[in-house]
Amino acid sequence: MSLDREVLELRQQVGKLERQMAFLLDHLGLEYREEPNAGVSPEVLELVRRGDTAGAVNQFRRETGFGLREAKEFIDSLDV
Repeated sequence: MSLDREVLELRQQVGKLERQMAFLLDHLGLEYREEPNAGVSPEVLELVRRGDTAGAVNQFRRETGFGLREAKEFIDSLDV
C-alpha cells in the first residue's frame, strides 16, 4: 500500500472518530474542554515552571521516547 493511500485512510478514520465523538458528546449533553498540558507528567511541568527547559526535554524524552527535536518543540509549546 502506498504512503498516500495510508494517509488518506488514516484521515478518513480520524474523521469518522471525530464524528462519533461529536455524536456521543451531543447525545450525552456534554461539552469537550481541552485541558492545557493534559498528559504531561508533574515532573516535566515542574521543570518547565522552574525554567529548566533542558531538564524538562530530557525528562520528557525518557518518559516518551521522543527524539530531541520533537521533545524540544513539545516542551516549548507547553502553557505553564
